[in-house]
Amino acid sequence: MQKKYSFVRKIMTVTLGAAICLTTLGVGQASLIPTASAATSSADKVISLAKSYKGRVTYDFGTRNPSRLIFDCSSFTEFIFAKVGVDLKWGTKYQKKQGSAVSKSNLRKGDLVFFDTIGTNNKVINHVGIYMGSGQFIHDTPSVNGIAITSLSSGFYSTHYVSARRVL
Repeated sequence: MQKKYSFVRKIMTVTLGAAICLTTLGVGQASLIPTASAATSSADKVISLAKSYKGRVTYDFGTRNPSRLIFDCSSFTEFIFAKVGVDLKWGTKYQKKQGSAVSKSNLRKGDLVFFDTIGTNNKVINHVGIYMGSGQFIHDTPSVNGIAITSLSSGFYSTHYVSARRVL
């Protein structure tokens, strides 16, 4: 009788192990392929994290000092996205090439939005923020010496928008 239970236990262990392995590899019902809902969940985390630093972060061009919460715009986006496992490079010249291009009309929460804040929109990217949905984005900006939530639909940034990238 003991041998029969031992044999059944081995079969169950092997079957369970195979099921876990196949599911992890995406062969079973569960899959590791990102879904729209997973991207939305990550985007909500990114936005929530960015908002949590409002009033706590200081802006300083060319600075990346997470321990003192001193960032420029791109080191802030790098810092926030790293917290959800997305590796962004520091600098708008690098971030503008990461992920995939997305049109302004197809923006989703969590997309990076890029601006030309110096010229008369000659498309030279020098500022980045995170799209929040509903025509708003969050960014680290010298105008408030920290984190601001700003309209993408009207005002200064609406006329200085250049492009967007999807990294989630």
